[in-house]
Amino acid sequence: MEKKKRQKTRAKLLLEYKVDLARIEGNRDFPCPECGVRLSPEDETEATYSIKEIKTRRDRLEELVIQCHTCKSLIHLAGFKLLDSME
Repeated sequence: MEKKKRQKTRAKLLLEYKVDLARIEGNRDFPCPECGVRLSPEDETEATYSIKEIKTRRDRLEELVIQCHTCKSLIHLAGFKLLDSME
């Protein structure tokens, strides 16, 4: 009789972070708070992250929720109001 291997199911905890883009200096690239991979809001290829949710208010971007492809953490990006006023 062949023994079946039991697969261990591990619940992976999804971590969530908040990043204020107004506090980031330079070209707006920032490291993932969990794994450190460089993320750029300017990257339209979604090679390192994917957009999960877009929150707007009065036709203005208020918050963007992205997910890092490396560690699967959810990152809430805020600070778009100040960035709009700077441009």
